[in-house]
Amino acid sequence: MFTTALLRRDQTADLPHDLFAAINALKQELNAVILAHYYQDSDIQDIADCIGDSLELSRKAANTNADVIVFAGVHFMAETAKILNPNKLVLLPDLDAGCSLADTCPPAAFGEFKAAHPGHLVISYINCSAAIKAMSDIICTSSNAVKIVRQIPEDQPIIFAPDRNLGRYVIQQTGRDMVLWQGSCMVHETFSEKKIVQLKIEHPEAEIIAHPECEEPVLRHATYIGSTSALLKYAQQSSASAFIVATEPGIIHQMQKQTPHKQFIPAPPVNSTCACNECPHMRLNTLEKLYLAMKNRAPEITLPEETRLAALKPMQRMLEMSL
Repeated sequence: MFTTALLRRDQTADLPHDLFAAINALKQELNAVILAHYYQDSDIQDIADCIGDSLELSRKAANTNADVIVFAGVHFMAETAKILNPNKLVLLPDLDAGCSLADTCPPAAFGEFKAAHPGHLVISYINCSAAIKAMSDIICTSSNAVKIVRQIPEDQPIIFAPDRNLGRYVIQQTGRDMVLWQGSCMVHETFSEKKIVQLKIEHPEAEIIAHPECEEPVLRHATYIGSTSALLKYAQQSSASAFIVATEPGIIHQMQKQTPHKQFIPAPPVNSTCACNECPHMRLNTLEKLYLAMKNRAPEITLPEETRLAALKPMQRMLEMSL
């Protein structure tokens, strides 16, 4: 990865020769922490102070003593860090790093949906905008969604948003009859059941492990279903020597680092001519952009205080219910 870091240029002539060293120097200068999601480019994962899924990174953001948070992820993740740290500078290397799932839940439309279901408790997956969080009662992640829903009284009706596939999985695990917002992630809906079955035939020793945002036809073939961090842990602990991984393939970098003797095969998308199993938003962040964000103290994430405070309450409930 070091060679890659030295050679890549984001069409910017004044980048330092050694980006890793320059980023580490800026980190000391700014008292900054770099948080990176598992779906980031491997170079960014290697320079990060903390790598994790949404729950892990939320906890880290809530407890950091850094003055500057550099969030190598997507927009809603950086917003979450700002919700929890109003007085800290929160940077996102590329402001265009959005989220296809968050985009499927526009605040105005969701407000009408919520009004049409009075008396319902709103549990929103963390993969949503700050505006949606502000309209929610509790936030969850794929790591804790089942745990949180199980803590809600059985006579309390629930709206679950925005991911219908995760919501369907939670319903199956808890037996709760929730009203689902019909949103989805473009990456997790692109996996081909037919091609995964074919891979299993070619690699009969491999276990299929899948994220619950995948569609039901994919999940029913999985040996194990779990959040990104849960898939990583399972791959470490399983006696299997090979895995077909049905989630964004960025996680495979960590899987391979932690268990180099095992084989990890990314689940293929329906369209074999594209890299559709990679999140195009996550991949907008690069090591070069991360360096420039720290050097320029921008792009900065800001939120209206009213929205931040409203979104903070369901985030705090999630953290409390996840202990």
